Order: sequence, then structure tokens, then C-alpha cells
Amino acid sequence: MKFSVKRIDMESDGSYIVVLNETRAISEGIHGADRVMVVKGNKSLVAITNLSDITIKSHQIGVFEEVWKKLELDDDETVDVFPIPSPLSIEYIKKKIDGGKLSEHDMFSIIEDVVKNKLSRIELSAFVTGCYIRGLTRKEIFYLTKAVVDTGDTLQLNRKIIVDKHCLGGIPGNRTTMVVVPIVAAQGLTIPKTSSRSITSPAGTADTMEVLANVNLPITELHSIVEKTNGCIAFGGSVNLAAADDKLIKIRHPLHLDPEGLMLSSILAKKVAVGSTHVLIDIPIGPEAKTKDTRSAKRLGKSFKRLARHFSMKVNVTFTDGSQPIGNGMGPVLEARDVLKVLKQTHDRPIDLESKSLFIASEMMKMTGIRKSMEKASEILRSGEAYDKMKEIIEAQGGRPDVKISDLKPAKHSKEFCADRSGKVIHVSNHATARLGLACGAPMDKDTGLFLHHHVGEHVESGERLFTIYTRTKSKLDYVYSLAKQFRPLRIV
Repeated sequence: MKFSVKRIDMESDGSYIVVLNETRAISEGIHGADRVMVVKGNKSLVAITNLSDITIKSHQIGVFEEVWKKLELDDDETVDVFPIPSPLSIEYIKKKIDGGKLSEHDMFSIIEDVVKNKLSRIELSAFVTGCYIRGLTRKEIFYLTKAVVDTGDTLQLNRKIIVDKHCLGGIPGNRTTMVVVPIVAAQGLTIPKTSSRSITSPAGTADTMEVLANVNLPITELHSIVEKTNGCIAFGGSVNLAAADDKLIKIRHPLHLDPEGLMLSSILAKKVAVGSTHVLIDIPIGPEAKTKDTRSAKRLGKSFKRLARHFSMKVNVTFTDGSQPIGNGMGPVLEARDVLKVLKQTHDRPIDLESKSLFIASEMMKMTGIRKSMEKASEILRSGEAYDKMKEIIEAQGGRPDVKISDLKPAKHSKEFCADRSGKVIHVSNHATARLGLACGAPMDKDTGLFLHHHVGEHVESGERLFTIYTRTKSKLDYVYSLAKQFRPLRIV
């Protein structure tokens, strides 16, 4: 069948989507969500069909942006379209939903089709839901991790030791990576750090680093930067490392589903893909952290170590305090200021961020056999070596190495939220500070967010400022302030 191309100026989150005229499609035996092969010359792809009698005429095929770019199409260009069977991997997804165990072949088939965009969002959701309801065996988790690595690119670094870290997250302001990487790299260790953007907090590491440098780096450039500087801080979604995992994450988070097997695989697949030999997993514990208690944290730690052994990777696990936000800034610009203050050792630097960063860096160094690791990490930070290394990484990633803290200005509309009584701060809510930071516009509006003036254990006087709100508009400032009065993120007694 031949169709005339009509461009649809919409993206579909990576899937290949086409729209056919419903009457014509049904007459040809094609139904909604069926697969078709779209061919232009020597280029082709498998797309999922939507049907419409309103916007698409019988001779037309509507194509979303992903299809348009992949096939390098022009308006009114003619393409050939052939119906094809549904992928066999759908049967394996049904097998999982029914409680069956997936073989290595089954899992690879699913993940390969994920990477090739052969599965719809509904089918991906079914896979995630099946893993959530039925769980994954140890073998299935290994098969999944291996499949994610094997279907993506890998960073081929000729280094005997490659270190990495991962924090399970859920703690606003926890920008330890941006302090740890330059410390560890300055020590001479290789640390190719790929990080995520924010999902449920005012900033992720990639959002914050983007204030200082480019984080969307192709794998060839990433390789060059690491070879030159020993480290990088890049957005994992911009490279094809563990590509299937990024697609699964986009399904998991709107559903608020985080099956343990998928989470373990997600984290370690990315470490395997960059060639990590030594990985430190940071598990914050707290009532509003992802891990609520020590028992759960220890069980999770054992699962990480067990999976890592399949890939000859050494994993150590640390359990840290996740009871309150870390640092003062909550939002990309405010958090970047915190990081620079720690690296430059200013008098007003957030000591909690510094202390945790030194602990994580020293534990990573200790894993590789470096003695007196805390003393060495502290000296690297105090001497300015870490700051010099960070400037080197920023420059290599296309940023301004001479950027000043004063250059990073928060949004112009601000308002202080003050204590209505004197007393001691006994709780700072992770959830409330995150929600307020997001309400300010972070991380999309990088200069917005919150700045905490106090943490747990500190004494405040009535009328003393607790935190400052930064927004781009007066109306949003008033809205966030009203939310703050409702949430009361700091509790004082």
C-alpha cells in the first residue's frame, strides 16, 4: 500500500507512531495498535498505528516526529506500508503477567523490542505492572540487567579501576555527586558519572550540573572528556548507555511503580555500561526517604551485592541519614551555588553537604585500596584541588570554568517564610520541601526554588527566617507562600 506523508508536529516519547484513515485501514485489515512496516527507499521502521477519519484522508499517513526524523521524510512524499504481526515479546509479557518465569531469551526479546520502539506504552506498562505484581526472581533480574546492557552502547575505557556511585534518592538538595566526582578524579581515579534529571524533586544532578556546563554529551565526547579529566557529570538520557532502562523509567514513574527487580537492574545496568569495577551504593534511611528502615536497607544492600557478582563488580553499600534535606538550596541554581561554596570552601558553605560528600568520596577511595582515605579526601577539598578539578571538568563539558557564585542569581521574586514561635527545629520534611520547590517552577525554571536557613537541631527565634522562596512571577510567589503555610515543612517546639 502506498500513502502520502502528512507530518504531525508532535512527539510520542520515543515510540514510532503513525496515523491511518480509519475507514481505509479497517478495509485493509489494519486496526488500532497494529504494527506496520513503513518503507522509504532503503530505509524502513516498524510503527504502531493510530486511526482517525477526522484528520487523515484515505490516501494519507500521518507520522509523528520520531518517524519523520528517522526516515528523513518530506510532506506529501510517498511511502510503502505493509502490515506485520505483533512482536513475539508481547507473548512473553503476558507470560509474566500470568505468573510465569522469563528465560534469558524471553527477557532479551522484550528489551530488544523496547530499544527498537516496537512496543507501545500500553505494552510497556503491562510489562512493568507484571514485574510489580509478580516480582522478579534473581535469575530474571540478572537476565534483565544483561539484556539492558547488551542492547545499549558501552563506554570503553582502558582503565583497570573505574569507580562510580549511586544514591537511591528521595532527599532534596542531595548534590553530593558534584562534590564527590572532582575529589575522586583529583585523587587520580576514573569516575564517568552519568546522572538523572529530577523526577520528584526540585533538581536532579543533571539539572544542577547543567547550570554550570553542558550535560547532553554524545558517547564519543563523553569518552574524550573522561580520558582527559578522569571524570564527567553527564545526563544519562543523552547517551545510549542502558537505553532500554530510560524508556522503562518513563513508564514506571507516572504509575508510581518501582518494582525492586527493575530498580536493581536499572541502577547496575548503567554501572556495567560505563565499565565500573567499584561501585558505592548510598541508601538514605528515613521516614520520608525511599527506604524507611535499616532492615529493609540491609536486605536491599545484599541484593545489590548479589547482582553485582554476576558482572565481576565490587559493590559496597552505605546507610546514611535520610531524615531531612541536605544542603540549603532546593532548585538547580541554588544547589549549584551550594556545590561551589563547598568546593571553594567559603565560610557559609553547607557543612552537611560537605560532610556527606567527604564520607562518600572516602568510602569510594577506600574500596580501591587507598589508605587514610578520609584524610586524603579532606586534603583534596581543603587545598583547592577538588575545585580545580571541577573547573577542568566544567571546561571540558563546554561550560565557564571561571563562573562565580555571584553569577548564579536566583529568581528575582522572593519572600522569606519566618518562624511564628521560638524553639528548636525538630523536623524538616523532605516531601514538603520538594513539593514547594517544584511549585516554584524548579527544575524547569532553573533559578527558582527554596533556600533553607535552618536544619534539625538548630534554635530559632520567633520572626526569624526559616526559608526563602524564589519564583519568576509575583503570582506564583504568592501561591507557593500559601502552600508553605499549609505544609509547614519545618516543625518547631
